[in-house]
Amino acid sequence: MTPPEACQNMKDLRLQIDTLDAEIVSLLARRARFIDRAAELKPGEGLPARIGARIDEVIRNVRHHAGKEGLDPDLAETMWRELIEWSIHREEAAMADGKKQA
Repeated sequence: MTPPEACQNMKDLRLQIDTLDAEIVSLLARRARFIDRAAELKPGEGLPARIGARIDEVIRNVRHHAGKEGLDPDLAETMWRELIEWSIHREEAAMADGKKQA
């Protein structure tokens, strides 16, 4: 990756942003696979898809990491809350399908 200050024009800058976007999508896809595994493990441990204390912990972690990296913690929290809700719905759907198959 070229650092932002080394980009000489908008074409160079956009290429770096597009590369980062692809990496972010890849990381989100990896995260989704962990969510799928959580949906397999939670029923065996008697856990629901939505665990309020875990949501709070994730948000605290994200806000902390965002602050350390110079990203607005409010922006990070907003994005992660959306990601968390999507993840919970994905888990709930998978867990419901698992009950139907059992």
